[in-house]
Order: sequence, then structure tokens, then C-alpha cells
Amino acid sequence: MNYELIAQRTGQKEKYVRQVVDLLLDGATVPFISRYRKEATGGMTDVEVTQVATELDNVTELEHRKEYILSAIEGQGKLTPELKARIEGCWDATTLEDIYLPYKQKRRTRAQVAREAGLEPLADAILKQSPNATLAQLIAKYAPSDKLDLSDKSDQSDEFEAWALQGAKDIIAERVSEDEHVRQTLRTTFSIHAMIRSKVIKGKDAEGQNFRDYFDWQEPLKRCSGHRLLAMRRGEAEGILRVSICVDDEPAMERIARQFVRGTSECSKVVQEAVQDGYKRLLEPSISNEFGASSKQKADEEAIRIFVSNLEQLLMASPLGQKRVMAIDPGFRTGCKVVCLDAEGNLLHHDVIFPHPPRAERVKAMLTVQTLVEKYCVQAISIGNGTAGRETEDFVRHLDLPDNVEVYSVSEDGASIYSASEIAREEFPNEDVTVRGAVSIGRRLMDPLAELVKIDPSSIGVGQYQKDVNQTALRKNLEDTVVNCVNRVGVNLNTASQWLLTYVSGLGPSLAQNIVRYRRENGPFCSRKELMKVPRLGAKAFEQSAGFLRIKGGDVPLDNSAVHPERYGLVERMAKDQQCSVAELMADKSLRDKIDVNRYVSEDVGLPTLQDIMKELDKPGLDPRKPLQAFAFDQTVHDISDLREGMVLPGIVTNITNFGAFVDIGVHIKGLVHVSQLADRFVKDPTTVVRVQQQVMVRVVGVDMQRERISLSMKSLTPNSSPKREGK
Repeated sequence: MNYELIAQRTGQKEKYVRQVVDLLLDGATVPFISRYRKEATGGMTDVEVTQVATELDNVTELEHRKEYILSAIEGQGKLTPELKARIEGCWDATTLEDIYLPYKQKRRTRAQVAREAGLEPLADAILKQSPNATLAQLIAKYAPSDKLDLSDKSDQSDEFEAWALQGAKDIIAERVSEDEHVRQTLRTTFSIHAMIRSKVIKGKDAEGQNFRDYFDWQEPLKRCSGHRLLAMRRGEAEGILRVSICVDDEPAMERIARQFVRGTSECSKVVQEAVQDGYKRLLEPSISNEFGASSKQKADEEAIRIFVSNLEQLLMASPLGQKRVMAIDPGFRTGCKVVCLDAEGNLLHHDVIFPHPPRAERVKAMLTVQTLVEKYCVQAISIGNGTAGRETEDFVRHLDLPDNVEVYSVSEDGASIYSASEIAREEFPNEDVTVRGAVSIGRRLMDPLAELVKIDPSSIGVGQYQKDVNQTALRKNLEDTVVNCVNRVGVNLNTASQWLLTYVSGLGPSLAQNIVRYRRENGPFCSRKELMKVPRLGAKAFEQSAGFLRIKGGDVPLDNSAVHPERYGLVERMAKDQQCSVAELMADKSLRDKIDVNRYVSEDVGLPTLQDIMKELDKPGLDPRKPLQAFAFDQTVHDISDLREGMVLPGIVTNITNFGAFVDIGVHIKGLVHVSQLADRFVKDPTTVVRVQQQVMVRVVGVDMQRERISLSMKSLTPNSSPKREGK
């Protein structure tokens, strides 16, 4: 394993990289390593440990590729000691493929046909470009006359020479295209001078209006932002645009020709022609495709990075907590679905009200809501922000409700996906999709993380071009993000759903299902240790998961903290030294203040772990998410037609892209704060200024009624400081 390379790529010390890799190979998870093995990691965050894990995968994949290449070349009988050493010492995937290219099994090319005809000696002779040798002499000497059937040809000599010369040129052209140095020369040219161009396909103008900005577009590839590149590629995929990446051919060919053409002899001219053919037919398309793929990969990585950041902020959004909630899924024609939930999110009652046209049974709806609020002791009302959301919110806010009942607007994104999912059918087999959707709206107010893990992240309204990026990479990154968020917050072992438990370190779907089944059959867990009784949950799974599972009111006080069971003995020693119980130590700060943690440093436990333990003893089971803040839209604005330039309005950031942030100001259409309008300073990365679910003030700077676009600005309205990141 090349630990040095992983350290170099991640910017971490090799000593810690080696220990992290060993833990990963031993089956440890990223959350477990970053939380409970800080001495081994040197204090790496979960993001940094993930980077090491990613590079470990990359290096492992490269090692497997090298093994395959060595085997393939050896099978051809062409593996020399020098070539073997080059391959074994190569740690760059592009260079490795260049080395392998001349030996790679290909479909039957023109050059291969020429080689089979015995024309390689002629190609070698021409490449020498001897000034004293004529083409006729070389053809007569090296071209096999028995390989071409000329029995029915009148001018056999000219035909044979043309055939032999073309075959030799095909061989030379392929050599040029496969030459490592040549390919690297052209890569350098592309990296500096490549242009990306897009043109509308003839006759597609009307159909492709969404892409009209790119009907006749070009810019340097190195300056093309990820979102523009993905937009062009989407237009290409939909048959609207023709996209190309290219350089000025003449200078590029001249640079390559200088590496092969010597002198002005007949042979030199043939080599020049072969170089041009190899460039145009083989080399340039290959490097252009390579840069097309690499630029797409770079754009994918940027889009995925933003998607992951948005998802993390959404999952770590402030929870209302365990309160009794009424949730309303708004609607006009079909009415508003109302559900009442207890503090654990269990469904108590559902109903339908019609406060809006066409039925407009406003008084009846008012009485229904007031009766349900009183009957089920509702403490908060969660209203979906989709169709009729603002109207329903206004209706509810004008009701005579108890002062302690807060009203919240909640994103509906993904609720319909959940309501029709297998998970929802299993949770509510006897309810229809409207009831399930309303329940989801209520639960995501109580605990966004616990509810959103049930929904495909690509359906919850954050990110950009998620359907256009590499889906395998997207899924892996999103799943890693969900796992890290779930374990950062911790999970109540006795109330968590099977789907939430799935993301706990060391568990997965099968063990999560077993835990829920055991809980159903045996009642609530009394201690973490009882987990060992769950079928198929062995010592390794217990080690990886136990610290992230909480038990409130159990037999062991530390079970409701992030202190890992492997350190319970250490805390018991601390309590014994203070002549008190663990429960008393956790309850009495004066006792904890007397502890000198340096006394407990050992070979196994260092200061980072001890400091984490003391923090947990201070605030056991503390939720890292911020408390939920109430929010209300401007009551004078309900529709895009109500907007006027210069208005300053409250809003909530719903999505962040690399070109700006989308903000909900309560008019059913999200407004865009372009990156240039986010602050009174230059902003390169919007995520340094805003975060998803952040409450902001914005100024309306433009309204396009026809295209239904709203332009907003935060200049002079929001401090220029970076947003605080939960869990960072």
C-alpha cells in the first residue's frame, strides 16, 4: 500500500494516514474513526478521514489496474524488466494508460491490417528518413509483393506502391497517436489553449429555448464554470446543442511534427503526412474526448460538493424537538390534509379541511383546526410550503389559537416521494398517500434528520444538475453525508426508526431491522450492553455503533452520552477518585472541575479522547443542532405580482449553487441571489456566505413576469462574515 501517495494527495501526515488506513482495512467506519480514534488520526475530522478513505479506494483501484496491465503485456510476451519497473513505479492513472496504450488490445485498426500485411519494416525504414533513400527503393526492398492481389489490375506497379505507402503511413500515424511524449505535449496544449464551443443544432431553436444562452457560445475550457459545462452537456444530451472541445490545429500539429519529421526528403514528406493524419484521425479526437471526460468529471465533483454541502446543512437543520404537532398539507381543490402527531411522531388523527376556494368552507375549517388543537394539546403547526401554502399559513395565523402554538412553514420537497414509497407503505399500510405526505411534513419539523433519511437525497430540492452528474459518485457521497450527519447527532435507540438506524456506524439495513424486531418483541433497551443480544450483532458491530446510540432513562447514565462503552471503566475510575458515583459526577460540575485529565493519559488513551469525555460529562447527549427559530414571510407579499423592485423582504435559503443562492420569499417561486449580490465584497464560493435553511433579508432587484424569474440581492443587508457550520 502506497501510504506516502495517500498522504501526499490528502495533505495529511503519513504516520496518521497509515493508522487510518489500517483501521479502515480492519472494518472501522469513518464516523467511528473520527470520533473515537483521535490519537490514531491526529485529530482528523470526518471529512478528512473520508478523504483518506477515498484515496485508499483510488490507490487500491490503481494497483489492481497495474496488476491487470502487467498480466496482459506479459501474456503477449512483451514485458521487459524496464517496462515492468515503469509500470510498477507509475502512480498516475493517465500516464499508466499511456504506457499501456501500444500494447492494449484494440479493434482491428488500419494500422493493424497493415502490420498483418507485413508493412511494418517499410514504416520503420521511412521513419528513419534517410536522405539518400527513395520511396521506390524502400518499397521495393521492404514491401511484401505477395500480400496484394493485383491480377486484375492494369497498372500493377503504381497500385502496389500506393497500397504499401498508405499502409506504412497508417502504421506511422498510429505510432504518433500512441507516443507518450506526443500525447503529453498535446495535453499541455489543451490545458492551456482548449476552447469549449456549443452550437444549436439546425432546426432546434424553438424546442431548445431553455438553452438559448448556449446557441452560439465559446470560452476557454479552463475558465468554463462547472454549471455552464453541465448545462451545455445537458443540451447536448437532449439533442439541442452540439458541443466540442478543441485547440488551434496548425500550431499543435507543428509541435508534434517537430518530434518526428527530420529534413525535407521524400520520406520526410511522407512522415509529415502521416503525422497530420495521426493527429486529425486519432490523436486530437482522443485527447479532446479525454478533456471532455476530465472537464465533466471536474464539473461533477464541484456539483456533488455543493450538493453534499447543501444536504449536510439540510439534515443538520434545527429540530423543533419532541412536541405535539399538527401538520397541514395544503391544497385548493382537494382541500388541506390535516394530521395530528404525538411527541414521538405517531399519527393520532387525520382530517381534511377546505378553507380555500372552490369550496371555501372557511368557518368549518376554522372550527376543525381549533377543536383539534385543543383535543390533542397541539404545541406547533407545520404547514407545507407548496401549492396553497401561503394561503393556508395566513388562514392559520388569523385563527384564535393558544399563544404557545407556533406556526411554521416547512419544505414539502420529497414528501410526495416518501408518501408513495415502500417505507411509507410499511409505516402506514392503512393510510393513503395524502395522509403519509402530511405526516412527513409534520415529522420533518420535529426532526428533519430522522425524516429526511427516508427520502432519496436527489428528491429533496437541493443541489444542481443532480441528474447529469456521475450517479455512482453522487450516491456514494450523499450516503456518506447522511451517515456522518446521523452519527454526529446520535440516535435514540428506543425510538429511532429502522431507516434511521440503518445509517448508524457499523449497522446497516439488516442489523437495523433486527434491532427494531428485538425492541418490538422485548420492549425498550435498558442498556447499550443489551445490544449484544440482538441476533447477528457481534462484537465488531457493537464497537462501531454503540457510541452513537443513546438510551434515555436507562440503567447506565453514560448510555445517554457519546462516551463509548470501551471508556466506561475510565469514567468509573474518575468517579471513584472523586469518591462519588458516575451519575453524581455527571450531575455535579464542581466534582468534574477537580479532575486533572493528565492523570488518566495512557498508551491507549490520549488527551483528545479525555477532553471529549469531559465535554460529554458536562453536556451528555447534547444535540449539536441549533434551536429552531420562528420565521414568518412578509404578510403583504403572496404572489410574484406583489413584488416591486427595491422591496426588502425576509426569506429562507433553500438551495445553493456555485452561481448563487435560491431564496424562498413566500411567492411560490424561488428568487436567485447571484453570487455577485451575496455580499458587499467579492465572493468566490457562495457556501462561505450562506447556508441552507438560513433566514436572510433580501432586496428585490428584478422581476421577470414572463419567465417567472426573481432577482434578489443581499448587499448591505447581511453581514459579510462566513456562516457558522453545524458540527464543524
